Amino acid sequence: MRNPLPPVPTNVLEIEVAGDLRRGAPTARLVTAPADDVESEPLEIGGVRITGKAGDVQTVPADGPRWVAGLGDGEPKQYRKAGAALVRAVNAALADDVDHGGKAFRAVQLELPEEASGEHVTELALGLLLGGYKFKVTGSDPSPSVRTIRLVTSDPGLGELVSRASVLAAATALTRDLANTPSNVKTPAWLADTAARVAGPRVEVSVRDEKWLAAQGFGGVLAVGGGSSRPPRLVEMAYRPSGASRHLLLVGKGITFDTGGLSIKPADGMHLMRTDMAGGAAVIAAVRGIAALGLPIRVTALVPCAENHVSGSSYRPGDIVRHYGGKTTEVGNTDAEGRMVLADALAYGIRRFSPDVVVDAATLTGAMKVSLGLRTGGFFASDASLAAEVIAAGARVGEAWWRMPLVEDYAENVRGEFGDVRQTPAGPGSITAALFLREFTEGLPWAHLDIAGPARSEKNYDEVVPGATGFAARTLVELAASLG
Repeated sequence: MRNPLPPVPTNVLEIEVAGDLRRGAPTARLVTAPADDVESEPLEIGGVRITGKAGDVQTVPADGPRWVAGLGDGEPKQYRKAGAALVRAVNAALADDVDHGGKAFRAVQLELPEEASGEHVTELALGLLLGGYKFKVTGSDPSPSVRTIRLVTSDPGLGELVSRASVLAAATALTRDLANTPSNVKTPAWLADTAARVAGPRVEVSVRDEKWLAAQGFGGVLAVGGGSSRPPRLVEMAYRPSGASRHLLLVGKGITFDTGGLSIKPADGMHLMRTDMAGGAAVIAAVRGIAALGLPIRVTALVPCAENHVSGSSYRPGDIVRHYGGKTTEVGNTDAEGRMVLADALAYGIRRFSPDVVVDAATLTGAMKVSLGLRTGGFFASDASLAAEVIAAGARVGEAWWRMPLVEDYAENVRGEFGDVRQTPAGPGSITAALFLREFTEGLPWAHLDIAGPARSEKNYDEVVPGATGFAARTLVELAASLG
C-alpha cells in the first residue's frame, strides 16, 4: 500500500556547476532590468519582450533559452527571488509537457551572468533549491519536478558555495517537512523519533519519555502534555566536534498541536497549529546542518515535545507548576504553553550542560505578528554582540530579523504572588513572554527568537511557498558558524 505521506527529509534538487552548455537539455537565462534613468531598447528574445523584473519568468518560443528570468536591479536578494520563480516555472512546464504526452526532462541548464559574485550565487542557489518545495499528502503520484540544475559558469570555485547553500536549503526543507506533517501523524513520540532518525551520523540523540520527565521534575512539559493521550517527550541532541572552544545551547518549542488547552483557541485558524512546533523543527534541522558542515562549535539542542489538548487531565488557569530546578509558575492562560515547556528545557540545559551561549526559537506570541508582520522574525537578546550576530547571520542567509526591547519596566510584572513567576503577566505580550523566559537563563548571553509571524505563509514569495516556511533554521546554522 502506498504511503501517502511525503518522505522526511525532502531531497532538495541537485545543483551541478559546469563550464559549458550541453546540447539537448533545456536552458534558461538570467537578465537584469534596464535602469529607470537609462534610455535603451527593450530586450527581445524570440519576439518576446523581456521585462527583467525580479521574479518575472517568461517562456521564449525560439531557439536558445526556453526561459528568461528577471533579476531586477541585480542585487543578491533578487537572485534568490529569480531562482525561486524560475524553478516554479520549470516545474509547471515539466508537468504540462508530461500531461500532453511530451518527454519529461529532469535537468535544466542555467547560464550564470559574468558579473555574479559568490553572494549572488549563494542567493540564487537558495532560491532554486527551495522555490519548488512541495508537501502534499496524497494517494496519487506526485507531480513531476526538475531534479538537477546545471549552473554554467567560468568559475569552477563556485561549487563550494553551492554545496554550502545546499546544506542550508536542506535545513530549511527539513524544517518545513516537520512542521507541515499533520498532527494525526505528528505525535510527540513521532517528532522525537524522527529527529533521531534524520539527525545524521555526527549527532547523538537521546529521547526522554514521560517517566524520565517526571523523575527529573519537568513540571512545565508534563503540565502542558497532561491533557493529551499522547505523552510528551524531550529530544536531546549533541554535536561535539573535537577542539571546539565554545558551547551553544539551542532550545526549540515542540508543541505538536495546540488547542489552547482549557483556554481554548477559536476554531478559525486552529488547523494551522500543526506548525506550532516550527521552532523545534528549526532547531532539529539546524543541528543536522551544523554537523553536516562540520562547524567547529559544540552544540547541544533540546526540543520539549508535547500536545496541548483538552481533557479531564488538562492543566488549569490558576495552577502552580514547578519547573525543572524548582522555580514555580502561576498559570494564567493554558494557551501560553510554549513558555512553560521552554522554561523547563532552558533550566535543564543550562544546569546540565553549562553552555556559553543560549538561543531559543519558538512560535510564541501572536503579538509578534502584530508588531512585525509575517516576513520578519522578532527576537530579544540579553547581549548586544549576540544580537548583532543574529541579525548579521540572518542577513547572510536571506532571513530578516528585528531586535525587540527587553523593557525592564515590565520585569516586575513577571514576579508571582503565589508562585515565583507569572506565566502571563500584564504588559505587551511578546516582551513579557521574553522577560518570563529570561528568568530561566541564569544571566547567560541569550537570544529568544519569536517566529510566530514568518513561520507560516499563505502564498509564494521569494523562496517561500504556502505552508511552513522553515524560517530560522538557516539563521541558526549561520549563527553557529559565526560563534564558532
